Amino acid sequence: MARIRTTVDGLVYEDDVEPRMLLVQYLRERLGKTGTVIGCDTSNCGACTVHLDGLSVKSCSVLAVQANGSEVLTIEGLERDGQLHPMQQAFHDNHALQCGYCTPGMIMQSIDLLGENPDPSEQEIREGIEGNLCRCTGYQNIVRAVQDAASKMKPGASPTAEAGAKQTVAGGGA
Repeated sequence: MARIRTTVDGLVYEDDVEPRMLLVQYLRERLGKTGTVIGCDTSNCGACTVHLDGLSVKSCSVLAVQANGSEVLTIEGLERDGQLHPMQQAFHDNHALQCGYCTPGMIMQSIDLLGENPDPSEQEIREGIEGNLCRCTGYQNIVRAVQDAASKMKPGASPTAEAGAKQTVAGGGA
C-alpha cells in the first residue's frame, strides 16, 4: 500500500492505495465520484477525463499514486453554489448529449480547450476534443455548445476548484 494525499474538488483526501490502482478507480470506488466514467480502460475514449493540476488527463491512464500532492477536478466539482459551470450549462442549452456517457469527459476536455484557446474556431474545437469519442451525437451540438460556452466565459477564466478552505478527509470513503 502507498499513502497518498490529494485534493479532489476542493477537499483534501488522505488514503492508502494499491500502487497499481488507477486514478479513475480511486475517484469512483473510494471517493464516490461516479461522474468520472470508465469507458475503455485504454485511454482511447476520453470518458474518464478529469483535470489534474489544471490540465485534462484521461484518468484511466494515471495511477492514483501519481496524483499524490496534486489537485484533481472532476465533473462533480464544477458546479458552484447551485450554478452549473458555463460549459455544463452550454451542453444543456445546446442539447450536446444523447446517452450522456461521454458528456463528463467531453465537458472537462472542452474546458481545458478553452483555457488554452478562449476563442476557438469550429475546426479547432473538433481538433481539441478529438481524443474524446461520442458514439451518439455526431458532434455538431457538442461543437455548438463549446462555441456557446466560449462566448459566455471570460478569456483566461480558470476552471479549477476554488482555493478556499480545504477540508481533510482521512480514509477517503468506501
